Amino acid sequence: MIHGGKTAQEFLDKLEDDWKKEKLLEVRQLILKHPQLKEGMNYGMLSYGDGTEAEPLFHLNAQKNYVSLYVGDIHKIDPDSSLLKGLNLGKGCIRISKSKKIPETGLKEFIQKAVDLWLAGEDTSC
Repeated sequence: MIHGGKTAQEFLDKLEDDWKKEKLLEVRQLILKHPQLKEGMNYGMLSYGDGTEAEPLFHLNAQKNYVSLYVGDIHKIDPDSSLLKGLNLGKGCIRISKSKKIPETGLKEFIQKAVDLWLAGEDTSC
């Protein structure tokens, strides 16, 4: 479910005030703790990268039944999936459902590892 908007603030303003917005804002705060990442819009959703035209490290969006964090190839960041135990994963997507408590997941550590790899010039894309 793409919400659009030309800016991150427009995107956030268009989101319904429900659990998905709360989860999205929680994940967003984990990402924004890394000042190297610039928030923008890409593919109609929030994106986080170096602020250039290069492919962002993360995309974030609220879907119908979950919040999605798109990360490229999850297994390049967390080869044994130990950081993301209990989360619903696709090849490059982490689906965060209503019942998940973000602090009880390894999402903070996963984001840190992804940023560290990105800063080191490692390829985490699909």
